[in-house]
Amino acid sequence: MRNTRADAYEGTPRDVVATGNEYPPHYVLPSHSHRRGQLLYASTGVLTTITSEGSWVVPPRRALWIPPGISHEVHMGGPVATRSAYVTPEAARSAGLPAHCQVIAVSPLLHELLHEAVDLPAEYDLDGRDGRVMALLLAEIARMPPLPLSAPLPHDKRLAALCRALLKQPSQEVGIDEMARQAGMSRRHFTRTFREETGMSFSAWRQQACLLSALTRLGNGESITQVAVDLGYGNPSAFTAAFRRVLGVAPSRYLALS
Repeated sequence: MRNTRADAYEGTPRDVVATGNEYPPHYVLPSHSHRRGQLLYASTGVLTTITSEGSWVVPPRRALWIPPGISHEVHMGGPVATRSAYVTPEAARSAGLPAHCQVIAVSPLLHELLHEAVDLPAEYDLDGRDGRVMALLLAEIARMPPLPLSAPLPHDKRLAALCRALLKQPSQEVGIDEMARQAGMSRRHFTRTFREETGMSFSAWRQQACLLSALTRLGNGESITQVAVDLGYGNPSAFTAAFRRVLGVAPSRYLALS
């Protein structure tokens, strides 16, 4: 595996190319885009990707599909090792990959394919083993189930700014009335606009923002108790219950699956 700039492969005459990189703690990739779609896989560590449409957290053994042309910045929660597959727009459409960013599960097969792909030559033999590996890689990406690991951002500039600030310091204690006041809206106008622009109630969005932050912090080794307290949950049990409702398992179990 070698650290490689993605733009070195933009013009490669192959539908799918792959690279691997390692980043130090808290490293930030500033906003950028690719002509190809990118499957960004957190092989180890937790990363957060931010676009104009929202924020996505990618724990270990999960991946984020980023469609072609989407500007995005990436924040490393700690030491992070990534594997990325870059897919031409034509191949992405043909495979039925999403038109919007989406966190997906990573099967053991997809994990192994990504690790194999980064060591193949850029212009691999399409008709040989390497070509079959990359074709299977694309097919396996397309069949992975989506995961609820995002917090969409409103289009309204006032609301978007407030949501970005809350994503940086999320808390269950931030109330609807306070958010409406800061946005210069009545409570009714705020709640209606927020749901229209995000597809979620503010309460559900706030909980999602807290859980995304928790994933990053728990992935970096912080205790469940400390994370629960900092995020404004009454006790660790309340936090665990909220985590289980959204992600299907308790925090300790979720991280053990990574």
